[in-house]
Amino acid sequence: MKKALAVVLLFLCGNCFAWSYASKPVVSIKVIKPSEPLTPGKPAILRVELTISSPYHIQSDHPLDKDLIPATLKFESIPGVRFGKTTFPSAQIRKLKGFEEPVSVFEGVVEATLEIIPSADLTEKEISLKGVAGYQACDDNVCLPPVQEALNINLPVGMAVPAAAQTPATGSSPDSAKPFLNFEDKNLPVIFLLVFVGGLALNLTPCVYPMIPITITYFGGQAQGRKGSLFIHSMLYTIGMAVTYSVLGVIAAMTGGLLGSALRYPLVLIGIACIMVFLSLSMFDVYEFRMPGFLNRLAGGSQKGFAGTFLMGLTVGIVAAPCIGPFVLGLLTFVGNKGSVVLGFSLFFVLALGLGIPFLVLGIFSGSIRRLPRSGAWMVWVRKIFGFVLLAMAVFFLKTVFSNLLAYQLTLSSILFLAGIYLAWIDPTQAGGKAFSFIRNIVGIVFFAAAIYGAAAMLQELVAGAVMNPYSAGSANGRNEQSIQWYRYSDEILNQALRQTKPVFMDFYADWCAPCKELDKQTFSSPEVVRLSNDFIMLKVDLTSADDPKTEALREKYQARGVPTLVFLKPDGAEIPDLRVTGFEPKEVFIGRMKQALQQAGSTR
Repeated sequence: MKKALAVVLLFLCGNCFAWSYASKPVVSIKVIKPSEPLTPGKPAILRVELTISSPYHIQSDHPLDKDLIPATLKFESIPGVRFGKTTFPSAQIRKLKGFEEPVSVFEGVVEATLEIIPSADLTEKEISLKGVAGYQACDDNVCLPPVQEALNINLPVGMAVPAAAQTPATGSSPDSAKPFLNFEDKNLPVIFLLVFVGGLALNLTPCVYPMIPITITYFGGQAQGRKGSLFIHSMLYTIGMAVTYSVLGVIAAMTGGLLGSALRYPLVLIGIACIMVFLSLSMFDVYEFRMPGFLNRLAGGSQKGFAGTFLMGLTVGIVAAPCIGPFVLGLLTFVGNKGSVVLGFSLFFVLALGLGIPFLVLGIFSGSIRRLPRSGAWMVWVRKIFGFVLLAMAVFFLKTVFSNLLAYQLTLSSILFLAGIYLAWIDPTQAGGKAFSFIRNIVGIVFFAAAIYGAAAMLQELVAGAVMNPYSAGSANGRNEQSIQWYRYSDEILNQALRQTKPVFMDFYADWCAPCKELDKQTFSSPEVVRLSNDFIMLKVDLTSADDPKTEALREKYQARGVPTLVFLKPDGAEIPDLRVTGFEPKEVFIGRMKQALQQAGSTR
C-alpha cells in the first residue's frame, strides 16, 4: 500500500513539475520605474527587464537577417511627455548547430532603457504609460510566433525644478550606453580595407601625386639631412591629414540623424544618387572643380618648423580637393547615413592613413623619391577608377528605390562589368612601359571579379527567396529537376492533392523563422530529398502573418505551435503522427522520415 501511494505521489509530483515547466512563460517582462518621481523638464530613464527562459533566445533589436523580427519597445505618445531613444544592450552573435549563418540574439536577462522627457509645464501628478514590447523567441531548432506584449505603468510626477538648477540625470542619455559602432557587421573589415586602399589610390591622382616629391624634398630641407627629423616631419604631416579628415567624419556622423530620417524618402535617395553621378562626371573630365584662389594660397603656403608641417597636413585637403573631394564627399554621405561617430572617425582616420603612408615611407627612405614614376597621363586614368566607384555608390543609395533585388544587383553588376571593360581596353589613355598595361589589365580583372561576385550573390538571393508556383494540374511540366516542386497550401489544393493518391508533406514555415531558412538551404536542397519528393505532394504553409485569421485557424487545425513544423499525411489525408517533427531537421534524418512515410503510405522505392 505504501509503495502504491509513493508511486501515485511521484506520478502526481512529476505531472505537477511538468505542468509548471510547460506553463512557465518563455519571456517574462518587468517594467522598472525611475528611482525618483518624474521632474518636469528633466529627463529620466525607464528600464524594462526581459527574462528569457532557457533554452530560448530572442532576436536582437538589429537581427542579421532582415526577415527576422527584432526586439522592440514602443510607448504611446501622451500630452506633456516626449520619449527619447530606446537602447538595448549589445547582442550575442551565435552560430546555431548545423546552421550556416550566425544570428544576433539576446539570452538570459536583458535590460532595455527608454528616455522619458516630461515637458517643463507638465502639471499632472501622475502619468499613465501604455506600450508594447515586441519579440520573437526561438531555440536552436524552432521559432515561436512573434509576440506583442502590452506594458502599462503609472509614474508619479514631482515638483518642477528651476531651469538654472537642472542637471542631467546620471545615465540619462541612452546613447552613452549604446555602442557607436556595430562591430558585429561582417562587412566592416571589407569596408575599412576598401577605404584604406582608396586612400592609397588617391595618391595617384593628378592633384596629389606631383606633390609627393615636392613635399618630401621640402621636409628634407627643413630636417637639414637629419633622418629622425625628416621622419618626424612626415609623421606630423600625416597626423595633420588624419585630424582634418577624422573631424569631417565625426561631423558627418553627428549630423547623420537628420540624414538618416530623410533617407526614408525616395526623392532624397534619388537626390543623393544624382549628386554622386554629378561628382563622378568630374572624375571623367566632363568638367573640373576649382577651389577659390585664396584657399589654395592658404593651404599652399609653406610654414617653417614642425608646427608649419602640421599645418600643411591640416590644409592639404584643400589643394587636393578637385581630385579627392568627390570621393571624400561620397564617404561623408555614407558615414552620415550610418550615423555612428566612432565609425565616422575610424573610416576617415583610415582614409588619412592611406593618403599618408607614401609620405611616411618616403620620409624614412628619402632616396627612393628618384624611383617614383614620373607624372603623366596615367593619373587621369586613375581618376576614372574613382568615377566608377562613385557611380556604384549612387546605385548603392538607390537600393531601396529599386523595385526588386534583381534590378538592383543587375544594375550594380553591370556598372562594375562596364568599368572593367572601359578601364582595361577602351580608355584612350596611353602611358609608356609595360607596367601600365599590366596594371590596366589587373584593374579590369578586379572589376570583373566584383561584377561576378555581385551576380552570384543575386542568384543566391533569388534561389533562396524564389516564389513557389501555385498548384495546378500541369504545373509540374516545366519543373526544375534539381529542386523540389512546392505548392502553396489551401484546402482546395490539399483536396486535389489527396485525389492523386500520393502522400502529402506539409512544411509550416514563416519568413521570420531562421531554422526554416536553414531547412531550405541544407535539407530541402539535398539531391536525395529532391528525388524522394517526386513521390509526394509537397506543400508550403505560410504562417508569417499572425494577424491573419486564416493563418491562425490553420495553425490551430494542425496544432503548429512553432515553426518549422513538418507534417506527413497519408493519401487518405490522415496524419502519420510519429513522423511529425517541430524544428530543424538534418537531411540525413529527414530522408529517413520520407522513406518511412512512403512505406506507411503503401509506396516503395
